[in-house]
Amino acid sequence: MWMKEFAGYDFYHLICCFFLFSILGWMVESIYMSFCNRKLTNRGFMTGPFCPIYGFGAVAGYLILHPLADNLVVLYFVGAFLATVFEFLVAKLMLKLFGEVWWDYNEKPYNYKGIVCLESTIAWGFYAVIIITFLFDKIMSFVDRYPVAWGIKTIIFIMVMVALDFGYHFTMALGFQTKISNMWQEHKTSVTEIYHRFRK
Repeated sequence: MWMKEFAGYDFYHLICCFFLFSILGWMVESIYMSFCNRKLTNRGFMTGPFCPIYGFGAVAGYLILHPLADNLVVLYFVGAFLATVFEFLVAKLMLKLFGEVWWDYNEKPYNYKGIVCLESTIAWGFYAVIIITFLFDKIMSFVDRYPVAWGIKTIIFIMVMVALDFGYHFTMALGFQTKISNMWQEHKTSVTEIYHRFRK
């Protein structure tokens, strides 16, 4: 299973890259937001240092965009566009599941409903160029430094920890949304009852 190939890469390397980019994404995002907020800020959904949106985006983006590595201008604009679409779709999914989005661009210029903005789109283009032309290969080289057997054990351990962490926070988030929904339904019912009583 680990050595089966997908798009020219084995699953072992792709999964390692997913985890490493998820951690790197969390680090970059948390450092940036800690600087903006002037206090330590955990930008992850989970307690641990892990943002799967960055891992998935980096790996999927590389598989799609690496044929454009020789044309940096096209790579930049296509990368910026696809990453913005991805960010928009993730935000829509969050709204459907949790009723909220865990970032807010309303104060940024040229934003759309606070979930995408020009500033982030520009940044995504640069990230695409850096990841495709430089960082992805460095991550692959880092993975190759360690024995595969050791790497697989590490991956399984991290997967278990992330699954527990994510499962707990996901359940809590869904439970909170259900509570709010129930409270709103009760409020609507009480208002309706008062209205009908008043009419009688």
